[in-house]
Amino acid sequence: MFTIALAMTLRPGAYEPYKLAHDHLWPELAAGMRENQISMAIYRDGERLFLFAAAPTREHWERSRKDPVLARWDARMAQLLQTDSHGQIAFTDLPKTFGFGDFT
Repeated sequence: MFTIALAMTLRPGAYEPYKLAHDHLWPELAAGMRENQISMAIYRDGERLFLFAAAPTREHWERSRKDPVLARWDARMAQLLQTDSHGQIAFTDLPKTFGFGDFT
């Protein structure tokens, strides 16, 4: 199993529209994630968000990232999340510190 953890930061006042967007996840985005067997959870601590995802293999994850629907979704999320100097969502890769069971 391939796992990844990322951190992001919400723009001020953006939590409600961010949550609403995820409560109404685009069906075509969900279909692409299902097709690649992606499982995902996002947790919140104040303005910081922590994304945890799992896929059968790194190839499944990488393939899911190439979905053109994801590019449109990321453009929408870039309005709600802090971005880098290129206007892309500023993700911080979180190194795995511990794993147990399925998450080793």
